[in-house]
Amino acid sequence: MHTAAGTQAPPSRAELRRIIIAIVIGNGFVAYDFTVYSFSAVMIGKLFFPSSSPAASLLLSLATFGAGFVMRPLGALMIGHIADSRGRKAGLTVSLALMTFGTWLTACLPGYASIGPAATALMVLARLMQGLAAGGEIGPASASLMESAGDRQRCFMVSWRGASQGAAAFAAALVGASTTALLSPAAMLDWGWRVPFALGGLIGPVGWYLRRRMPAAVPRQRVRLDPRRLFAEHRRALVCGMLMMAAPSVGIYITVFYMPAYLVRTLHRPPAISLLTACLSGLVILVVTPLVARAADRFASRKTLQYASLWASLLAAWLAFRALTHGAGDLAALVIITAYVALAVNNAGAGSVLMMEAFPAQRRAAGLSLIYSSGVVLFGGFSPFLVTWLIERTGDPMIPAWYLMGATVLTLIALKSFPEQAAPLARADSRAARPSV
Repeated sequence: MHTAAGTQAPPSRAELRRIIIAIVIGNGFVAYDFTVYSFSAVMIGKLFFPSSSPAASLLLSLATFGAGFVMRPLGALMIGHIADSRGRKAGLTVSLALMTFGTWLTACLPGYASIGPAATALMVLARLMQGLAAGGEIGPASASLMESAGDRQRCFMVSWRGASQGAAAFAAALVGASTTALLSPAAMLDWGWRVPFALGGLIGPVGWYLRRRMPAAVPRQRVRLDPRRLFAEHRRALVCGMLMMAAPSVGIYITVFYMPAYLVRTLHRPPAISLLTACLSGLVILVVTPLVARAADRFASRKTLQYASLWASLLAAWLAFRALTHGAGDLAALVIITAYVALAVNNAGAGSVLMMEAFPAQRRAAGLSLIYSSGVVLFGGFSPFLVTWLIERTGDPMIPAWYLMGATVLTLIALKSFPEQAAPLARADSRAARPSV
């Protein structure tokens, strides 16, 4: 298995499965927590950010959701460096431990009515801690998957990291829909909103245990954390990569995380329909992402299918939200949203591999983590807040479509400029067999 330290024998089939399971469960848990927070934003706003205006409470809650992303670049450098210098497993273990602690803090925290402003401060602290963990998760997870595969399976292997986010969204929405259906509004506000966080907190230790048992190479040498050198030697890849994150990050945070609140508050759909939409969107991401990645492995360029997906989603964004805001029924709305998600949020495999191949192994985890976390901060994390604010200011329900289309155009421009390495199918005999999963 390739690592930042060098090379060792390819993992066996059993080891490969252990790597995939450990990474998918852990990365899914990280995504799950951010998803359940977005679904609980209205209740968290009432309990921890009280205000005379319900809209103001929601905006403060969404701002705290976005504040978790401010810590992501720092987490990318710190945990990414641990993964590059001490091994991928070390970085993955640290990120999951931090996320687990933050999740339990959120689940157990008393509200503003009990402890006053301390509740608000501790909720923000929990989100910042989880942002630190999430910022360092993507790079080590993706690098571990890519380095476990041959050139012709890299996109497919890495796609399981993106697919795990779909599984997390599906699980979070399913838990949210179940608690909403089984509990009264008063019970949900009193204690029911904590149930999804508590369930997530139970997953954390399982993921941590599995990651501790992952096979890992011992680094041959330690590398120093030097952000200036990283930027100096890889400026183009870093800048273009961050801009490439516009479409995928805005896409998932608008269509999966923000969509339930948008359907209820702006389009006045039933809450059950809105959460069902999130369930189906997560399921589509889980199924479609590996299929697209397997196809991407067959092309000489990592960019080919990304171009096709981006152009298709650019047109589909306007058509989808036009239909949603002009009388599409509930069933039609489900079909429209899930179809758009299938087009727009499917390139986690090819996109991540393209970015990682631009960095040497000893900077791969930190490089991708920094690209991903900074891109999400710039474009995705605050997009629910910005879209909510713009709709309040303008009264235009098409704001999400314009936001998505702008992000897609920016990603297209950045993708064209991103430095791509030699085409994998043209590399000298990179056909070494890897264990199938």
